[in-house]
Amino acid sequence: MKTTRKAPLLVGVATALALGLAACTPGGTSASSDQSLGPVSKSVGSGRTTLTVWDQNTDGGIDEAQQQLNAAFEKAHPNITVKRVSRSFADLKTTLKLALSGDNPPDVVQANQGYPDMGAFVKAGLLRPVDDYAKLYGWNDYYPSSLLKLNSFSSNGTTWQGDHLYGVSQTGELVGLYYDKAVLAKAGITNPPTTVSELTEDMAKVKAAGSLPLSYGDVEKSPGIHLYGFVLSALAGHDAVNDLVTSERGSWTGSDEVTAAKTIQGWQEKGYITPGANGVSRDDAVAAFGKGQSAFLVTGTWYEATLEAAAAAKDIGFTALTPKGSDTPVTMGGEGLAWALTSKTKHPDAAAAYVDFITNAKASETLVKTGNLPTVVPSSDTPASGTISGDITSEYKEISQANGITPYLDYATPTFYDTLTAAAQDLVAGKATPQEFTQTLQTDYAAFGKSRG
Repeated sequence: MKTTRKAPLLVGVATALALGLAACTPGGTSASSDQSLGPVSKSVGSGRTTLTVWDQNTDGGIDEAQQQLNAAFEKAHPNITVKRVSRSFADLKTTLKLALSGDNPPDVVQANQGYPDMGAFVKAGLLRPVDDYAKLYGWNDYYPSSLLKLNSFSSNGTTWQGDHLYGVSQTGELVGLYYDKAVLAKAGITNPPTTVSELTEDMAKVKAAGSLPLSYGDVEKSPGIHLYGFVLSALAGHDAVNDLVTSERGSWTGSDEVTAAKTIQGWQEKGYITPGANGVSRDDAVAAFGKGQSAFLVTGTWYEATLEAAAAAKDIGFTALTPKGSDTPVTMGGEGLAWALTSKTKHPDAAAAYVDFITNAKASETLVKTGNLPTVVPSSDTPASGTISGDITSEYKEISQANGITPYLDYATPTFYDTLTAAAQDLVAGKATPQEFTQTLQTDYAAFGKSRG
């Protein structure tokens, strides 16, 4: 049964069209497959129910949105209590599998896409396919099929973007370049950079003017994915990065891959990056930038609300870089972690109702009001130009429509997250050359390709 929804502005469609995906919905499971899961319903019953939900929405704006949405869901369903367990992304990655495989797993979890997490959970039978609920709630019509495919796997967990849907996402994402107009002006810079070479030149000017060029903290390790992915996307362009991550073609030891590594290590050697960055937290780096203590910050749009509340907010802009030969910027991103149902949940109908409630069009309005970027942006959302939210929304629309979003690099293999994050720390610390860094990635990548035949 279709659900009528407010007509959305579909941004982010190009994310997976860029991956060369077929424009088919992943809700096309067979009748026997649906029947094996039992009938599904929008009714959540009247008996007292507790839904245990694990999420990683710990940052300011998204945490506020989640609290509001949870309270609204409980008000709409007085018989249901949401027991929320909120952990940082790093903590979620290290604890979720243990929780899922225990005797009392959560009912709903946020699972990171790609082979390391979602693929492993599906392979172990820890997540429930939601093709039936996608039909029931109209998710196949609400979300672009390209974005649904990012949350899809084969039933054995071996093929990402497979035939079965395992969750839907709440937020859209870009990894981009935040910049401080006042710090740039002090260095004689009037416009933000548009290419990697211009960014490097501007960093030199900022350093000469006595300011820190780039705030960066990688104690959690995941920021290394964002920094390298941002630079690589702006050098190699969409198709090359996409082909690497999806195992179509290419090598991590290619010229652009090595140049991206050389660029980052060069920034560190010239003092453009926060000293001792591997021992600095991501939040501390963001906070320093928000106080006007640096010119640039490379991170995701999930920090929108945090930076809008920062002391230097009026001077902060957001942009992405343009590769040679491209008319529009290219950067890494897509959508936030998928909200998934666990295979052992005793309340699948209530769990699905919850997922729909926190991700639908009305929820998107709450996300916008709390400084977040929904996966599907409401057509009524037109933030003022020249603001952080205005810049982010504008960039998201332009890059999505131009097919310029590259997938997160850690999706590439089941072990790539650990391999890349450790290697990125070695690169920034000067413990590995750019060639050694890229060879480490290629070794992991080649081993996975060999294991798949």
